[in-house]
Amino acid sequence: MKYRYALLIIFLVLIADQFSKIYIKTHFYYGQEEMVLGQWFRLHFIENNGMAFGMKFSQGDAGKLILTSFRLIAVGFGFYFLKQLERKKYSRGAMICGALILAGAMGNLIDSMFYGLIFSESSFHIAQFVPFGKGYGRFLHGQVVDMLYFPIIETKLPDWMPVVGGKVFSFFDPVFNIADAAISIGVIALLLFQKKILKHETAGSVSSSANA
Repeated sequence: MKYRYALLIIFLVLIADQFSKIYIKTHFYYGQEEMVLGQWFRLHFIENNGMAFGMKFSQGDAGKLILTSFRLIAVGFGFYFLKQLERKKYSRGAMICGALILAGAMGNLIDSMFYGLIFSESSFHIAQFVPFGKGYGRFLHGQVVDMLYFPIIETKLPDWMPVVGGKVFSFFDPVFNIADAAISIGVIALLLFQKKILKHETAGSVSSSANA
């Protein structure tokens, strides 16, 4: 698979990710929730300082700065690594998974780097674009926008159960975004199909791909 096709995948994921985030940021109040498909697929606007699915690296500005800086370094290395996959003729699946993971990392990195500079704060007022540098946060301190919520199972546990009886149980609780989904798909595919994906293309397969 050619490097340029991997770049195309990255570009398309970034467009979808940033469009969805900017739409939610400029049309939803913080915490607003809208049903999409019944009760199990909702748009629920939240923001977080941390990693995928709202997980946190640490509290405070220092943790946020470390995480964003790490993302920036990882993205830079990701482009180099993707180029190496092409040079060493790894399978198309490996290139696609690498592109998805890199696109997801870039999507959340954009939020962290620039959203604090270009948006007003989301709260009881819907956020708006502001002059560059006049937003709610500093460079590298923006918050990541999440909105996809799939509480597939939501039920009250029987009272007779020890410890958890009477409590509400829900699955799947995390609110995430398209960038998170791209990272997860890439990683899960690598784990499940690593023997097939992480292999070099043979000369015959490369030749047939070129002829095709």
